[in-house]
Amino acid sequence: MAFLTPAVTFSGLQCLPCQQCYKQKNPIFNPSFSSSYNFLPCESIQCHLLDTVFCSSEKACNYTYGYGSNALTEGVLATETIALGSNSFNNIVFGCGHNNTGGFNENEMGLVGLGGRNLSLVSQISSQLGTSIKFSYCLIPFHANPNFTSTINFGSISEVSGSGVVSTPLVPKDDKTYYFVTLEGISIGKNFIPYNNSSSQTVSKGNVFIDSGVPPTLLPEDFYNRLEQEVRKAIKLTPFQNPQLGSQLCYKRATMEDIAPTSTAHFDGGASVPLVSTSIFISPMEGVFCFAMQPINDDVGIFGNFAQSNILIGFDLHKGIVSFKPTDCTKQ
Repeated sequence: MAFLTPAVTFSGLQCLPCQQCYKQKNPIFNPSFSSSYNFLPCESIQCHLLDTVFCSSEKACNYTYGYGSNALTEGVLATETIALGSNSFNNIVFGCGHNNTGGFNENEMGLVGLGGRNLSLVSQISSQLGTSIKFSYCLIPFHANPNFTSTINFGSISEVSGSGVVSTPLVPKDDKTYYFVTLEGISIGKNFIPYNNSSSQTVSKGNVFIDSGVPPTLLPEDFYNRLEQEVRKAIKLTPFQNPQLGSQLCYKRATMEDIAPTSTAHFDGGASVPLVSTSIFISPMEGVFCFAMQPINDDVGIFGNFAQSNILIGFDLHKGIVSFKPTDCTKQ
């Protein structure tokens, strides 16, 4: 499988021959076995859409690209035919990585870039489908049965509709890679904790971006501290401390489902999105559950993939909205 992330410019996977590859369970892609594989030359237009490219002695478009998870990939930009369901898409640009290090794991073959720029997979597929950039995905919860897989759809079949759908406006910014929205606050039980400390302050538009490549939800320190305090009040247990867990708020329990408070993320436009217990508490070790949000020293937060689990999330760049629908993603 590949890891989905809207906050990435282009897609990439491990390729033979490997100068340095991380261990992966599935076979590593071998370009010599493909009749539709071609590397991009330095003079190609696509080569110059990335900032970190250079020409090889063979005039191939080589790249270096770092991801937010501290993963680093180096290789050659290439094109390939890919099949999604019954559809095939020709000349899809991707990174054929021959040197891949950092935050990858053995279940991953690479990353799927879903950002708004021209080299992302969703932009290239939308162009061939003749549609605006539109896609949706449904992420299974962390530690779900490995026989279940998350799903993704592109084009018209990605429409999120039916009962329970809520939507919030996308906030356009200079960097087209990221999908910014406005988070007004989060409720713990019946208590609403605003993003800003003072009710007199106007919430900045586009104060978070949605990223399935970052596991925890990252929030400005002041907002996080007020949120964590409310969680502590709602859970009538003594927090569990362990040097391995650092300063994380954790509890030692067989399960968190019976004590985790009801939580809701409130976005601009009246979009209230329920967060299930597996969205806000993650088990880093047997019998221990930790709050799946963390503080950052920044005004702009990240709505991570833990919080997105069991929600069908659709991005429609033509309408300029993100839609949410509570869904059992293991049944999609």
